[in-house]
Amino acid sequence: MISVQFQNVSKAFGSNLVVKDLSLEVNPGELFFLLGPSGCGKTTCLRMVAGFLTPDGGAISFGERAMNRVPPHKRNAGMVFQNYALWPHLSVKGNVEYGLKVRKIAREERERRTREALEMVRLDKFADRYPNQLSGGQQQRVALARALVVRPDVLLLDEPLSNLDAQLRLEMRREIKRLHQATGVTAIYVTHDQNEALSIADRVAVMQNGQVEQVGAPREIYRVPRTRFVAEFLGETNFIAGTLKSFDARAMQIETAVGVLRAARQDEQSWREGQSVWCSIRPETLRLDKQAPNDALNFLPAEIESATYLGETEQLVACLSSGLEKQNATQGDEDWRRMKVSILNPRQPVRIGESCVLSCAPEDVVVLAR
Repeated sequence: MISVQFQNVSKAFGSNLVVKDLSLEVNPGELFFLLGPSGCGKTTCLRMVAGFLTPDGGAISFGERAMNRVPPHKRNAGMVFQNYALWPHLSVKGNVEYGLKVRKIAREERERRTREALEMVRLDKFADRYPNQLSGGQQQRVALARALVVRPDVLLLDEPLSNLDAQLRLEMRREIKRLHQATGVTAIYVTHDQNEALSIADRVAVMQNGQVEQVGAPREIYRVPRTRFVAEFLGETNFIAGTLKSFDARAMQIETAVGVLRAARQDEQSWREGQSVWCSIRPETLRLDKQAPNDALNFLPAEIESATYLGETEQLVACLSSGLEKQNATQGDEDWRRMKVSILNPRQPVRIGESCVLSCAPEDVVVLAR
């Protein structure tokens, strides 16, 4: 197992700087995700690791070996493409063993490794079929087997599940996680789907405009985002603008248009009293009651505006009670009053227009600079 390092890497296409002074390290044996919206530079990073693109500045290395001038076929990197890129005229077996033939692996060894790879992805009984005789999920497994059979130092996956339907994506997430655990290969996975990243990644780098906004374990970046962009990109959240009233090593108090919100201090960032901040509150952390619970430190009177029943959850929009002064102009319009609320396993229907109280724990209020 080897690590992959980006050291001050930059890449431009004409006047468009796509990757900007990027530095990060993928640990040996890690399933590492590059996550971000279209155009953020994540696929460009992957292609530089593969050797299809050369950095304009900085260096990429595998372990101690500098890779900038190493051609793709000498990097021992396996690539799984978005469109599978299978040879239509070759059988499943032929596709998987192709890379071994190029490497001039002896026939007996080639046969053994191809068979093991197909067994690993549970396609050994489909060896003689052709790609057009397979489902999308089966084709993706062939692509994975073809990448793994060469025993790559680094496995690269470029949005491999984007062409699959929702159920197949769930199945293939589990399959990729299982295969990674079985092989222990260092893997870099590019996606714009936060659910993929949160469900199977060891660590995630959230990217925007060619730069990394935050790197961390899935739970960490979801629970404690460092920027508004990260908080918004990783699922839904509510933002309330405010001013930092006071803080100490463990707690913070934020003055807002709906009163004082209390937050547990969750990082070592430097703060100052009077600083303008956002309070980010995830919909699933909000509790809905008819009146304020006795133990509630943060509660917001509201009125149910809409409800969408989805079976396992119900998504509500609750409008914070009228009569409040308009919030800081930087918040924009009155939409800040509409709080998204997710109810798990909803038993009883809610009534539109019904008054309620929203509450949340200080641990679920994330304070972000603005």
